[in-house]
Amino acid sequence: MRVSGPVPQRDRAVAATETIALVLDEASPLPESAGDVEDLARRLRGHISRLGVVVQPGTSALCSAQQLASEGVPEGYVPSRVYLVKLAEATQALVAAVQAHSGVPVQMERRRRWWKPQINVLRGAVFTVALACLVWAASVPRS
Repeated sequence: MRVSGPVPQRDRAVAATETIALVLDEASPLPESAGDVEDLARRLRGHISRLGVVVQPGTSALCSAQQLASEGVPEGYVPSRVYLVKLAEATQALVAAVQAHSGVPVQMERRRRWWKPQINVLRGAVFTVALACLVWAASVPRS
């Protein structure tokens, strides 16, 4: 089945909010490698440039975000992660400025999170299945 017509673009602010959540959300792990930090910084810089078109020029959030985005990622584990958090916070302030300018609140799409069982629950389930197999094997008459 082919759909004709233009494909709707994602909202810039929603896309930026999702990337910000990758950095600032408490459940998100820290980036493991320098390449991961570079990738997230590149994505945040792209959001800043795309959101900068929507916001009025000279806005303090835009100026600070653009200034921070123009800097390179510092060397070292801690300085690079601190820079990434600052860049995400600046992008978040820019998203808030876009919301104030457009008057439309941005809501991040909720993702379904699967229940992750604890290791002891898995061990108990395996033990129960093994015990049931032993009981069943012992109850079967041998010929």
